[in-house]
Amino acid sequence: MADTNIQFDPKKSVIFFDFDNTIATCDVFDNMLLLFSRDDRWVELEKRWKSGRIGSKTCLEGQLRGMNLNKRSLDAYLPKIKLDPCFKELYRFLRQKKIKTVILSDNFDYILKRVLKANGIKNPKIFANKLKFTSNKVSTDYPFKNKDCQICAHCKTKNLLAESPKGSIIFYVGDGASDVCPAKYANVVFAKDSLLRHFQDSKLDYMAFHNLRDVFTYFKRKLK
Repeated sequence: MADTNIQFDPKKSVIFFDFDNTIATCDVFDNMLLLFSRDDRWVELEKRWKSGRIGSKTCLEGQLRGMNLNKRSLDAYLPKIKLDPCFKELYRFLRQKKIKTVILSDNFDYILKRVLKANGIKNPKIFANKLKFTSNKVSTDYPFKNKDCQICAHCKTKNLLAESPKGSIIFYVGDGASDVCPAKYANVVFAKDSLLRHFQDSKLDYMAFHNLRDVFTYFKRKLK
């Protein structure tokens, strides 16, 4: 919904952030495909996913199998990922105002935690798919998958609703296909890229943003 007449109350507010291309300045998993893939078979999987012929779980699993990936190489790469220059300041501001902040991602928790830690983000609340290394082999789990939906590996909507007590004022900040469903439950949606196009085409209310400085400006104005 649009921001008109929203009665802002920090105690009731919950802010959900997507990670790739929202908090991070790139899609981290897509960059990993370019760096670690043994061949270009991942391209066909990406095409099938974008066309809706397969869901993100099938796509992620197939692309992971095609990578030469181990813990050492991944740990060396992830600290190089940059965040939106404003996220750290925005995150600190929201915590100071005691506003509940949650990160939802269809990427993997191992990746998010190491990128955020390398950028000085402490104790973030994250919901994502699971990835771990056992004997230097990659294993995955999808604890937040909705068995009745084949689109996303992580049902962000399920966690958004679980983390939003009755009467919450829900804010959503995102950019992509996995944000479409959860964003519809928000009182205020900050959208860019394909999420923005979806809301425009569907004639749904939104606030367009270019980067997180726009989001930070909004909250500073609300809390001045």
